[in-house]
Amino acid sequence: MKTLKSNINVKGVGLMSGIEFEVEVKPSANKGIYFKYNNKTVQAATENVVSADHCVVLANIKEGADFKVALVEHFVAACAICNIDGIEVEFKNPGFEPPMFETPILDGSSKVWVEEFNKAGFEGAEEPCPILKTPVYFQKDRSTIVILPSEDETKITYAVNFNHPELKNRWVEMKQDTNLNEIVEARTFGYLKDLETFQKMGLSKGVTIDNTVGLTENGFTTTLRSEFEPNKHKILDIIGDLYLTGINPLKMKANILVKEAGHALHIQTAKIMQEQFGQNL
Repeated sequence: MKTLKSNINVKGVGLMSGIEFEVEVKPSANKGIYFKYNNKTVQAATENVVSADHCVVLANIKEGADFKVALVEHFVAACAICNIDGIEVEFKNPGFEPPMFETPILDGSSKVWVEEFNKAGFEGAEEPCPILKTPVYFQKDRSTIVILPSEDETKITYAVNFNHPELKNRWVEMKQDTNLNEIVEARTFGYLKDLETFQKMGLSKGVTIDNTVGLTENGFTTTLRSEFEPNKHKILDIIGDLYLTGINPLKMKANILVKEAGHALHIQTAKIMQEQFGQNL
């Protein structure tokens, strides 16, 4: 099992709440990604997802769902990218009891997490990943996700169709040997015109020009790190969401094709992988 060699301490605001959170990321002797606070624990697993509307929210359901952690997808994606099988994330006491904990948004991507993991170093051997043998398919309205077995390493192709001149009917492909770093550093995004409404709803309070790409009528609020960065962030999201199955999507040898989806559909597809095709993996 592959884990970290040393601890990491990270502090940053939550994208939704704007509250500053501090976490200590630790090596683990157990397989799985676990979030902890005092005596409460929740595993990053599909069965613990309680919301996937604006981001992925986990809760310790079996213990009464009194510990929730939001926006875990970027952290979990970083674990998949670094092939980490076991890790613990302990929240420090923020001085009050927030309604929900959040992993710090940092720069809005997985870049900082991957950098911190690499600084800490790794120990242990990667566990062999099951190879996909049976196709997985999920379709709802205009959204479709297809996961097909492949003889080569995993490739992800994602289509978005946003009301934006550069992101309308736009397909972007991830190949691990060519542009994985562009996926890692792709920041979260949203329509600038919706920001005030979301903040009145108590959401997106931690949004800044540095951690979020705002979509304007004809462009963006910041210089993109690479072409079609928002589309690439969708690929980062699905990497994190599918790794909630415990199976690293980057290692299972598959062609993942996605058209106009989001966290909710990612999670439903992940559950299909587990429930209907798990024995064939």
